[in-house]
Amino acid sequence: MEFIKEESEDMSYPEPCRVKDEDTEEQIGLVEVKEESEELNDLEDKHENFNTDTDLNQEKAKRKEAKRSFTCSECGRVFTQKRFLTRHLRVHTGEKPFTCVQCRKSFTRKERLHMHMRIHTGVKPFTCPQCGKSFREKRILQNHIRIHTGEKPFTCRQCGKSFTQKVNLKTHMRIHTGEKPFSCHQCGRSFASKGNLNMHMRIHSGVKPFKCLQCGVSFTERKILKNHIRIHTGEKPFTCLQCGKACTQKGNLRIHMRVHTREKPFTCHQCGNTFKCKGSLNLHIRIHTQEKPFMCLQCGKCFSQKSHLKIHMVVHTGEKPFTCQHCGRGFKRKESFNVHMQIHTGERPYTCDQCGKSFIQEVSLKSHLCFKSPSVHKKDPTMNANEKHQETHDGVNAHECSVCGEAFTRARELKMHQRNHKEEQAYKCSGSLETLEREKPYHCLSCGKSFSSSRNLRTHSKILCSLGKEMETV
Repeated sequence: MEFIKEESEDMSYPEPCRVKDEDTEEQIGLVEVKEESEELNDLEDKHENFNTDTDLNQEKAKRKEAKRSFTCSECGRVFTQKRFLTRHLRVHTGEKPFTCVQCRKSFTRKERLHMHMRIHTGVKPFTCPQCGKSFREKRILQNHIRIHTGEKPFTCRQCGKSFTQKVNLKTHMRIHTGEKPFSCHQCGRSFASKGNLNMHMRIHSGVKPFKCLQCGVSFTERKILKNHIRIHTGEKPFTCLQCGKACTQKGNLRIHMRVHTREKPFTCHQCGNTFKCKGSLNLHIRIHTQEKPFMCLQCGKCFSQKSHLKIHMVVHTGEKPFTCQHCGRGFKRKESFNVHMQIHTGERPYTCDQCGKSFIQEVSLKSHLCFKSPSVHKKDPTMNANEKHQETHDGVNAHECSVCGEAFTRARELKMHQRNHKEEQAYKCSGSLETLEREKPYHCLSCGKSFSSSRNLRTHSKILCSLGKEMETV
């Protein structure tokens, strides 16, 4: 019984354990197969995902390429988005759908309208960190900062001149090409930039939007007003390094430097005369064309320069705007006032290099240099001042009388001398009185006496004639 019990014990326990172990092996095998299939599925999914990402990238590229296909039919320019093309087309159509409610100015873009509104509101949100100056737009601030840094990134390939802004280089290039795309519809004059055309249009419209707050004078350009204000402030920021002369404008300093360099780049094509500035050449050309565009409305007299008309108007008004603070004498012209002031200051800025004699006016020095031989200097315009002055000291008498052979240093002295010969002949002639009257064109209105020169008449009127009247009253 014990054996059977042992046998049964031996047979009762091992079997279940063995079967359980077999089931576990099958389950493990199934798990391994499942894991392998899952790995294969993961690899397939990854491969499919990889193909999907590639397709997406290609799809994005196609869409991006499709976005770039918005082309302007007018100029051929390509845009990435349709709204950019729509906005661009307003350049060709001239459409400006965004209008300022205050001044009715229109714009092609809404952003431009917003920036424009800052003119009315006075808002300037962009401030320069170096000088504190404020601006309405960020790009204007960026351009301004280049003034402090000295950066000029845009350079002309033809002449090497550099600019702070690309638009300035573009306008400059028209100097080389000669292009002037902006034309005035009233007079036909063309300009290289739209800004210059806008300033020109103010000549026709008479608009002068820039007003001086001190004297009330208005100007067509802001920079002209800025230069004008320096008259009140006395500011002369541009100084010549050679002689120390100060100027209110940079252009005036540039012209002044040509005094030292003797440069005269502007030449008259008709007579060959050269000038330091273009304005002087333009005024000179009117001598050849006989153009006198400035007319006096009171007497009809015409002038080639506006300044000459202004001086002439004083004849009608009698105004003497320039008054000497020392003696109270008034003058019609500023040039005469400046010459008069040198009497009080004792200044004689024009000095002869050889004899040291000084003069108040430049014309007096020139007369001194040409004292002995003015005709020789007229024939030889290339002769310099020292050569002319040397002839003064050499005692050259260039003007010889054809009747008696006497020589004179001045042409007017010879002319006055020749009247003596004519007067001698007039007394011998039967019609001597008529001839004498003809050779003495200056008559005294008080006593009727005639003179050969206006200077003699003035002397007679001031002294002799007035003296005779006093004796008559006595």
